[in-house]
Parts: sequence; structure tokens; C-alpha cells
Amino acid sequence: MRSDQIRQGRLAGERSGDLEHFLASMETDRWIAEADLLVDMAHLLGLVRQDIINEAPARALMAALLDLHDHGIPEEAFDEKFEDVHAGKEACLIDRVGEDFGGRLHMGRSRNDEVATCIRIRLKEEMIALVRSLADLRRTLLDVAAAHTETVMPGFTHLQHAQPTTLAHYLLAYEQAFSRDTARLREAYARVDVSPLGSAAFASTGFPLDRAYTAALLGFSRPAPNSMDAVAARDFAIEVLADTTAMMTTASRLCEELVLWSTAFVGFVQLEDAYCSSSSIMPQKKNPDVAEIMRAKAGTVAGALTAAVTIVKGLPMSYNRDLQELTPHLRRGVEGAQQSIPLLAGMIGTATFNTERMAAEAGRGFSTATELADVLVREYGLPFRTAHRIVGRAVRHGSLDLATVEGAAREAAGISVVERGLNQERIDAVLDPAHAVAVRSIVGGPAPAAVAVQIDEQRELLARDEEWAEETESALSSAFEDLILKARRFAA
Repeated sequence: MRSDQIRQGRLAGERSGDLEHFLASMETDRWIAEADLLVDMAHLLGLVRQDIINEAPARALMAALLDLHDHGIPEEAFDEKFEDVHAGKEACLIDRVGEDFGGRLHMGRSRNDEVATCIRIRLKEEMIALVRSLADLRRTLLDVAAAHTETVMPGFTHLQHAQPTTLAHYLLAYEQAFSRDTARLREAYARVDVSPLGSAAFASTGFPLDRAYTAALLGFSRPAPNSMDAVAARDFAIEVLADTTAMMTTASRLCEELVLWSTAFVGFVQLEDAYCSSSSIMPQKKNPDVAEIMRAKAGTVAGALTAAVTIVKGLPMSYNRDLQELTPHLRRGVEGAQQSIPLLAGMIGTATFNTERMAAEAGRGFSTATELADVLVREYGLPFRTAHRIVGRAVRHGSLDLATVEGAAREAAGISVVERGLNQERIDAVLDPAHAVAVRSIVGGPAPAAVAVQIDEQRELLARDEEWAEETESALSSAFEDLILKARRFAA
């Protein structure tokens, strides 16, 4: 195949292999290569529609593009002497149909708007897939939560026993976070869903392109309204990386707890063997390696976001070659999340929770002390701060039995709670972790009835998100199928 046709006019001299490798983007271009063929076909149909290109070269080009679509882009198009697959593919087309025909495809188009369009197409596909993966994870969390609405466990703040809750309440907290990740991706999708095609280098083109037509062919909702912004903007990529970073941060927190919970110290969960590894020297070991690597993946995704922001922050308008270095970070960040979320769903769905161990720990560390203070307020008329001080003083003395609480009341507040009617039977009932959970029945609370409402509401939201993913993916696939059909009919 010929050398890089783009350099043959203004530039002279040969590049070394090291220089070609430094400038090339071929590894990442494989990520967008299929999208690039769709962009070529849409642009060519647009040129035909506007009578910018004659029928003979257009048919020859379309036949060649369809052959690449059907049989794959040849490996030589990814040769690093071309800098990118766009130039390599153009050289391939010229070899097949001659420069008189092959050299006409790029009319009214720059690599700037071409690559920006390809990235957005590929990113939209990834975002839909991520929403689907999140939906599977959320469904798993909801299903496991529904089976554990009465599984009492300790809740923690500062990694200290705080108040009793339920496993369902705990899992629903993560489901809520992942539902917000889904919402962020859906909102970001609308900002990704604009077509840069036709913006050319940055100042548009004198060719009478119909940008709305090519945008529709490629499944975009509309063309980007400003040609300079269309090729120079990467805030859409930064936004998606921010969304995936938030998502993976939540996943990492959950993984951290699974790691802790699976230790002999805690013993709350037994992870399925498939998600664990053993030691090369210690035969007894069962290590939660998937959860550990997923924690690290969260760092990789966050690193991709940091790199993307750093690359863009100093760039003047409009296009700069620096943006080539952003795309690998975008791909790495999105793929890191896409690899992790399905595995997290599987890890949660196959885990075995030690409910007896959770129940045994639920009341430790005076975790029901708050409920005792609340009862002193609700049933015995004390100000909350007074009740808080009394119970805290009793904890300092090491017990919440009646004698200790009475002594604390006289010592800290100069009153008698016994005279107000408090007895040991009431204290024992109040300090039961199941009681502390049951009375917290307001919206968002851990009581079984409140949790059941949360599960129902989140299932409804999940159904809407799944419907969005189904409809959006179907619309995008239909657009691509229609584009290929139009291309085949034209080339026939």
C-alpha cells in the first residue's frame, strides 16, 4: 500500500519508525474503526444527496466501503506510517478504486470532525451497554435485599458499631447510588448524542452539506450547532469519565466492605470460589482477588478522568493534536467500568451471607443506645440532650442496665428515671436490635415495611431505565441498519 497520502503535498522527508510510532493512534483507532466506516458511508450518501460527487466515483467508493464493512478493514490500514486509521483506510480505498475516485470521499470533511463523530458513536454504544450492566447489578441488589428485609446486622460509622440495621437496608443504599450513576449516564447521553460531521477542520465547509441528514443517518438526534465547538470539545468525554469514576468509586467502596466482611475477623460473607484466588505458598488461603482488583480498577478509571482533564485544560480553540492522547484514556476508563460492573453483580448474587454472625454483632458496642435515648424522650418526657447525656454517661460506666442508667440520670441530670416509670423490662425490650430496626419505619428507614416500599419504588425506576436502554439501543441499531441498507441499494 502507498505511503501516507496526506503528507505528499506540503511535507517532505521520511520519518523514523520511532517517530511514526510516537504519532500513531492505531491501537485506539481499532476501537472506533467500525464506526469510521459508518461515518464514511453516511458522508458519501450526503455528498450524493447534495450532488457534490458524481455517481460513478460514488458507487465505486460505496462498493469498496461495503466490502470493508463486510470483510473487515485490512491490517495494512493500521500501519503506523499513516498516523491513524482514517488515513490508512483512505489509502486502502485509493488503492482499490484509484485516486480519481478514492480521493473524492474527503470532500467537505476533515479528520477533525470525522474522529469526533466516530468517538461519539462508539461512546454512545458503550454508555448503553453500561446502563444495561448497571441494571443487572441493581436487579441483583434488589433481589438479594428482598430476601433479607429482616436480616438484622450492625450498621457502622467511622468503622465503629453505630446502630442496628438490616442487610436489605445496606444493599439498598448501594442500589440507590448505582441508580444515580444510571441517571447520570442517561443525562450525559443527550449531550453525547450530537453529530460533529460536516464541521470539517473547525470552520465548516463551502460544500453545501446537509448536516441534519448525515446526523440522522448515524443515529444522532441533531448536528452540533457550532462547528468549532464540534471538533474541539471533549467535555462530553470528561463528563462520561466523571460518571464512570463516580460509579467505580461506589463499586470500590462495596468491594472494600466485601473484602473486610470476608475476613475471619468479621465473617459476614462467604464469596463464591470463582471470585477468589488462593496463595502460591499458603494452601489454606482464599483471597477476594476480584474485589481487590476492582478496587484498583476504580483508581484506573479515576486516573483516566484526571488525564483527560489535564490534557484538555490548556488547549486553545480549536482542534489540537493533543486530543488524540485523550481517546485512549476514554476507552480505558469506560472499559474498566464495563469489565467491573457485571463481575460485581455476579459476586453479590452468588455470595452467602452469614446472617447468624450479623445478628450476633448487631447489638454490640452499645449500638442500641440511641434507641434508649429516644425512648427516654418519647415515653418519659426528657429533652433529647438530657437523654443523650444520661445514656452516654451510662455507657461510660459500662452498662445500660436499670441501676446504671438510674445512677447516670442522677449523676448527669439530677433526676430519677425510675421515678418516671422506667424499668428493666422496658430497657431490655428497647435494647433488642430487632426492636431498634422495627421502630425506624419512616421513609428511607430500615424497618421491613419501609424497606419493602424502597424495593418496590426502585424496581419501578429500574424498569424505566431498562426500557430506556432497550429503546435507545434499538433506535441506534435501526439507524445503522438503515444506513447500511441505503448504502447497499446505492451501490447495487
